[in-house]
Amino acid sequence: MENINWYPGHMKKTKALIESNLKLVDAVIEVVDSRIPVSSRNPIVDQMISGKNRIIVLNKRDLSDESKTAEWIKKLTKERQSAIAMDSNKGTGKKELMAALDNIQKEKNRKTDTTRPIRIMIVGVPNVGKSSLINRLTGRKSTQTGDRPGVTKGKQWLTLENKMQLLDTPGILWPKFEDPKAGMNLAFCGSIKDEILDVETLGFELIKLLKRDYPELLMDRYKLESLSEDDLENMEEIARKRGFIMPGKRIDYTRCANAILDEFRHAVIGRITLESAKGD
Repeated sequence: MENINWYPGHMKKTKALIESNLKLVDAVIEVVDSRIPVSSRNPIVDQMISGKNRIIVLNKRDLSDESKTAEWIKKLTKERQSAIAMDSNKGTGKKELMAALDNIQKEKNRKTDTTRPIRIMIVGVPNVGKSSLINRLTGRKSTQTGDRPGVTKGKQWLTLENKMQLLDTPGILWPKFEDPKAGMNLAFCGSIKDEILDVETLGFELIKLLKRDYPELLMDRYKLESLSEDDLENMEEIARKRGFIMPGKRIDYTRCANAILDEFRHAVIGRITLESAKGD
């Protein structure tokens, strides 16, 4: 896959918004997708928030491979980064996150001799669950949520129950994907609009990846007796099993790809992590 160049004007404005408001906050919550902890960590944001207290939230833990999520938490903690796995929809991990924020509050009180509630900024690429996390932290439906990138439109200051101030920002992507795998992984998880890429190719590449890392889940979900070395044959067999056939017995690759992507994104195939903390 070629490098993806996708940097709409509103994302450029979001970058400027984050930079201009960083001086107002005491800590940053960086939200990433636990299925792709590397690809969904934005290097531009990483550079911008250097020096600030940071908590990395591996969100959507209910969709990711539990054992691999644990490995990621261990790796990030070993690197002295504060990391918490969360399912924002159900609230799993909220206590750990609030405890981490309380520690930052106590440290600030100790250093500055003040009791002013800390101000927090939440950042992340589109569709990693930032809005769901904010709704969970505030205890109400404070922001729009959606199963597509680009739902949050502008900045919002919100107040938590403990009086901490929270700044939400729209999702931000970087100007260019230097690693094609990062762009592909973000597309698999829905952080890039499907219109940007060829859906049939995307579905085909996901089948290849699942055959390599999660063959049993792939075979079980689509009732495949075996997997062929030819990945196109696997896609066609899945299409036949699902009845994605057009007149003349032609395979409907588009319907097949859309079904596979949708079922992966909602963990219907199973809990899957596309990136390993071990780097393999």
